[in-house]
Amino acid sequence: MTFHPSQSNLTLIGMPGSGKSTIGVLLAKAMRMHFVDTDVCIQAGEGRSLREIIDARGLEGFLAVEEQYLLCLDGRNSVIATGGSAIYSEPAMRRLKASGPVVFLDVPLAELRRRLGDWHDRGVVLAGGDDLETLLQTRRPMYERYADFTLAGLNKSHEQIVTEVMRLLDILP
Repeated sequence: MTFHPSQSNLTLIGMPGSGKSTIGVLLAKAMRMHFVDTDVCIQAGEGRSLREIIDARGLEGFLAVEEQYLLCLDGRNSVIATGGSAIYSEPAMRRLKASGPVVFLDVPLAELRRRLGDWHDRGVVLAGGDDLETLLQTRRPMYERYADFTLAGLNKSHEQIVTEVMRLLDILP
């Protein structure tokens, strides 16, 4: 895959706590691209936290809001860190894939638990009774389906992950 930052976007997908936002900022800086965090866009646009949107509109309502924001993303030359639930919208994922490569930051359950701590207030999209393990089992095949590249994110520094992504894209100087 030939990647041209000025003509393409780079999208990061993965579970909450996988490092999409942190790695996205570092990638954007290293690759001289813009950075977009879709969760931040949603919160700013709606004037509420993700948890407040989920509480007010329910899971399906939140997913509809998220899909609208994902479908409205415009531009090129951006690293896009999506919310963990972005993969529930096939139209949005098709649009993101059409704008450039998609990288799945894959982090194992134990590490996600460590990173997230009390994740219930974070605005994670969960069906009633689901836990983090069930959520990961449900989402992993979807992340893999949409990913052009999968990158294991355990036991690596942020800089190592950035370097690996740039190698995958064949853009290291």
